[in-house]
Amino acid sequence: MTDDPVLFCLHFLGGSAREWRPLAAHLGPAARCVAIDLPGFGDAADQPGADVGAMADHVAARIRAERPGGPWLVAGNSMGAKVALALARRHEDGEEGLSGLAGLVLLAGSPPAPEPMAEERRQAMIAWIDADPETRRREAEAFVAANVGAPLDPEDHARTVEDVLRANPEAWKAWLTGGANEDWRARIGTLATPALVVSGAEDGDLGPEAQAALTLPHLARHRHVVARGAGHLLPLERPGALAALIRDFIAAPPGTGETPTLPPAFAALMGSERVNTRLRTALRERMREPDGPFCLAPEERATLAACLDRVLPQPGPGKIDLARRIDARLASGTGDGWRYAALPPDPQAYARALRSLDAAAAETHGRLFRDLAGHDQDALLDRAAAGRLPATPDGLAPELMTCWLEELRGEAVRTYLAHPAGLAAIGFTGIGAGGDDAEALPGYRLTGLDAREAWETPILETPILETSASTGDVR
Repeated sequence: MTDDPVLFCLHFLGGSAREWRPLAAHLGPAARCVAIDLPGFGDAADQPGADVGAMADHVAARIRAERPGGPWLVAGNSMGAKVALALARRHEDGEEGLSGLAGLVLLAGSPPAPEPMAEERRQAMIAWIDADPETRRREAEAFVAANVGAPLDPEDHARTVEDVLRANPEAWKAWLTGGANEDWRARIGTLATPALVVSGAEDGDLGPEAQAALTLPHLARHRHVVARGAGHLLPLERPGALAALIRDFIAAPPGTGETPTLPPAFAALMGSERVNTRLRTALRERMREPDGPFCLAPEERATLAACLDRVLPQPGPGKIDLARRIDARLASGTGDGWRYAALPPDPQAYARALRSLDAAAAETHGRLFRDLAGHDQDALLDRAAAGRLPATPDGLAPELMTCWLEELRGEAVRTYLAHPAGLAAIGFTGIGAGGDDAEALPGYRLTGLDAREAWETPILETPILETSASTGDVR
């Protein structure tokens, strides 16, 4: 992308263009924000409610009127994200006036599928929007408070409540009964437009597992970031952090399928009452990509990633970044509490072992380990496991490579299975063994061979992890 793109910003249900002021201030000259009031909201509250297609028409007209000369992006929070996805499809289909779209920023986004909202809550939201002024204000206050991970700045809170109150009730109801339930999965398909997806760890309906299950499968190029402690109104809760993420995204768009998706059935289980709150919080935290500190040099991390791809292959377009997670663990000084006495401390052992692999690859093939074909990498790992790599001055002794590789296997599996996507890949349903009221939700009643509970059957239909091509086993 070139410098100074235009960022068109679409708000959440009940929000307005004012939602984006803090983010625009933090972005500064990195991007020019053009915030748009969707039909029925903000300064467009005099307009009737619209479906997703009509809202996309409204935004497309504004984009054409702005006529951005360079690349432009669309940011959407919640409701606005579904409209952004529809615009991206129209851009990729070659619609006139929409060329130049360079990226999507989807914040706690409504997915192409119908939103996973409890019908009882939907009806309650529909009921109070037409209530008397006192009830509406009380419910609007509660609505804003329930959608953030921590209280907003008083001024931001008051302004957001006022936006909810000035929303056209017909537009509010049109979204809850129509737009939120529209199924755009077939129409959206898989988008090639790069996307930054951000979810709040404290978001109930559209949190990390919903994004990984319902939005990421439609994005061929994406990065998914989980915002710790945040809820649903991310532009108001985390404007500074979002600005930094957007600047990085503009500078370096993601490659193909950078973060893993979740099967919808597993995401539904994870969000259900069968999983207790403490466990769900831990699982969501494990979906968050570590943001440092790290201890390995970039070339060492690249060699570790190549090694892990052979030790524990991950099928599918998105995968867990095991190397990044292990590197963060090394920097933190935590671990499983033991190591081989002959090995140096973990950070040193990893760095030296990775240098040994690169040195052996250079000696044998004239290239670094990460640049070799898979079968050549497998051959070197087999030699390392047997203690037959050549000695190198700044590497591990050949006999210690055997110990290190055993440690790496265990760490790879532990790291993989700590992530919800890893649990889903092996069809693990144990997270649903009981909710906050364990007595009311016993884990398993059926214990016979091949017997499945009704609630776990779809979870177990997910594919099992592929094994190493060279050994027929997880290394």
